[in-house]
Amino acid sequence: MSFEIKGWHVATAFVSAFSVIIAVNMTLAVNAVRTFPGLEVANSYVASQSFDADRAAQVALDWQVSAKLDGDTLSLIILENGQPIAPQIEAATFGRATNVQKDQTPDFVFDGEALRAQVHGGRGNWNLRLRVRSADGILFQQRVIVSDAS
Repeated sequence: MSFEIKGWHVATAFVSAFSVIIAVNMTLAVNAVRTFPGLEVANSYVASQSFDADRAAQVALDWQVSAKLDGDTLSLIILENGQPIAPQIEAATFGRATNVQKDQTPDFVFDGEALRAQVHGGRGNWNLRLRVRSADGILFQQRVIVSDAS
């Protein structure tokens, strides 16, 4: 018994294959748009005009910044000349690197060693996006990768 391929067989296979491809592409596109965190700056050209001066001022502060997560306690350690400091925090956002749906705004309290806040953490990759102002008014901005102490 031989099987004869007819035109409608080829058309069905063709439509089926492209339907799968289109469905996968649509799923990926919808998820990409849904999880897009937004723009970092409104106008990148304007932001670039002062980038070098801002970066030089920030580097001149010579701060060592680190963050760690121990259970649900987020510790932010900012050292100046080896001593912990508590500068004015303008903005701090704790969240995943890949999406902003579970971002949190920690309420830090300085305990003499570190700035600490209670957050809803967990295992995995976490970031802390900081905007901190020094005592002399210099803006310090950094994305700190949070290490997991547990």
